[in-house]
Amino acid sequence: MRGYLIPKGVHRREETVRRSRFIATVGHADTAEAAQRLIAMVRAEFPDATHHCWAWQLGAPGDTAQVRASDDGEPAGTAGRPMLSVLVAAPVGEVVAVVTRYFGGVKLGTGGLVRAYSGVLAHALETLPTEEKIRWAYLRLTLEYPQLSALYRALPRWRGQVVDESMAERAALTVRVPHDAVDALAAWVQEASAGGGGVVVVHKEE
Repeated sequence: MRGYLIPKGVHRREETVRRSRFIATVGHADTAEAAQRLIAMVRAEFPDATHHCWAWQLGAPGDTAQVRASDDGEPAGTAGRPMLSVLVAAPVGEVVAVVTRYFGGVKLGTGGLVRAYSGVLAHALETLPTEEKIRWAYLRLTLEYPQLSALYRALPRWRGQVVDESMAERAALTVRVPHDAVDALAAWVQEASAGGGGVVVVHKEE
């Protein structure tokens, strides 16, 4: 699978809806523990808030295998679930969001709460800084020494990096490249070595 976008740093958006203050905080999380840390950080930052509703989606964009949400005292289904729907529909993965509410004295009703919580989060995601998450594959390459300089020159085209080298009768290197570059690098090794090179996939990140 190709890489995908994940949040870069912690991002925030604030809106006021009928005198209630809504603060959306969005960050990266690839485990439940990481998501809980961000939620705890927001709770500590705004200890006097009325609610801290949250949702997380810990996989690739659209993946619902690792999702959770909480209304944190708001009427059931008016905050956490709408927020989760926004996260699942977003083109970003491994994301946790907390929407903090300071009640302003005017009740919003069920529909108003859904629109407020999902709306501020959707607006936060529109300006969310992102970066690509690369799924790395680790390959063990065996080459003759004259082929090494050509390999070093070729690796950048696949974003490849040498992570280990062993020099004996032949050069043996451990190289990491994105998943989608494995076949291209293996083909290059075979061509450059006239079929004499070795390529073994040692590990692929899931």
